[in-house]
Amino acid sequence: MNAATGYAAIAIVAVATALIGFYGLRVSRTTSDFYVASRTVRPWWNASAIGGEYLSAASFLGIAGLILLTGSSGLWFPIGYTAGYLMLLLFVAAPLRRSGAYTIPDFTEARLESVWARRVTSTLVIVIGWFYIVPQLEGAALTVRITTGLPSWAGAVAVAVIVAVVVAAGGMRSITFVQAFQFWLKLTALAVPVVVLLLTLGGGEPAPQLAPAVAFPPAAGPGDLDVYRTVSLMLALLLGTLGLPHVLVRFYTNPDGVAARRTTVIVLVLLSVFYLFPTAFGLVGRAFAPDLAATGEADALVLLLPGRLIPGPIGELLTALVIAGAFAAFLSTSSGLVVSLAGVISQDLLGGSVRGFRIAAVASSFVPLAVALATESAGLAGSVGLVFAFTASTLCPVLLLGIWWRGLTARGAISGMVAGAVLSGGAILGGSALSAAAPGIRPLLEQPAAWSVPLAVLVTVLVSRADRRRVPRGVDAFLARLHVPEAARRRRGA
Repeated sequence: MNAATGYAAIAIVAVATALIGFYGLRVSRTTSDFYVASRTVRPWWNASAIGGEYLSAASFLGIAGLILLTGSSGLWFPIGYTAGYLMLLLFVAAPLRRSGAYTIPDFTEARLESVWARRVTSTLVIVIGWFYIVPQLEGAALTVRITTGLPSWAGAVAVAVIVAVVVAAGGMRSITFVQAFQFWLKLTALAVPVVVLLLTLGGGEPAPQLAPAVAFPPAAGPGDLDVYRTVSLMLALLLGTLGLPHVLVRFYTNPDGVAARRTTVIVLVLLSVFYLFPTAFGLVGRAFAPDLAATGEADALVLLLPGRLIPGPIGELLTALVIAGAFAAFLSTSSGLVVSLAGVISQDLLGGSVRGFRIAAVASSFVPLAVALATESAGLAGSVGLVFAFTASTLCPVLLLGIWWRGLTARGAISGMVAGAVLSGGAILGGSALSAAAPGIRPLLEQPAAWSVPLAVLVTVLVSRADRRRVPRGVDAFLARLHVPEAARRRRGA
């Protein structure tokens, strides 16, 4: 791979991101512009922006690498990532928009009438956001190292700096323009190479390194799956999506609850189309580039496959397009996370002003950068999957119960969030040491959602039932606001 190709692709995406972001700065004037784009983002535009921030390094690079390593087992990730939005559509999108909140902590404080519930929620949002940004920076480090030969830290630093500048300058309205552009760039960057690769391979050259029966053995069907790991992973992906702060904050930008539902339907369609292409990359790579799995470069499959199978200028152009899409993935997801974190930190610690938002945006970019530089990269899809498990065990129960159960109390919500954080966080951080002492529990620690989520919900419900006298007085009015459509409320008022 020519290093100039990598430099050019990364530079073009960085410049385009900056120009679009600064265009958004021209129309970002009020506090509402910075936090929720003044709640004026239309469904198609918002769906593109959601796709831009949701399709992270794990989606663009990690899924293909996971399919290369594990075959059909890796297909559960794109299924879970997409199906999570069906859960959002059914249970969260419209009620959350009708709440009128700016952030998830705003929602929990209003629903539970508790400052302490807000503080615990804010802490979890910050932790989730920082640990979700780390894989994006690690993906950027991998991409820059593979494509340019520069040290790994250069990619992570570049993404952190660009994101901090663009978010601090224009806030949510500016980032909406950037992320919508980056979604379509990512889709194009995978779709075009896949189509060209399939047309090229259809001619019979080059020959696969592994025969189809070896790459995809008949035994590797549903009966060959580890049932516990599969169920736990799907639970994490389905429910974890409901609590991702950078995804939820985008629904606050819709004009109303109907627009939020339409946005979610469009996102489901966009994700379903997008995930066809990293899946195809993984399937082709398993037959034509199995050596990347042995060398530890599985996550680089998308970057390396076009140049390997189509040498010459066309291969270089396809590689440049893929590099551009990968860098857009790191920038867009990191931008969405930094916007959501800056909103929470600014609201809770810095007075909620535009200046506070900008300071929080810079801090939200460089704390995970320090973590990424100090730790070694893990598999992108797997590390993001653990963040989903943590989110499913902490924020998801309080959101679902807060929207659909009037009996939730502040003490119950806090107890459930803390229990979920301790259980899932302990399994994630201490899993290696514990599984070494007791190998039999290793699957439970590697995929904790199947037991940590039910226990977190159980703690939340039991404590709330024991504390039923403290159900907020305004709960019925608040739930009516969440579930009665805006048009019906206007007719009732008239």
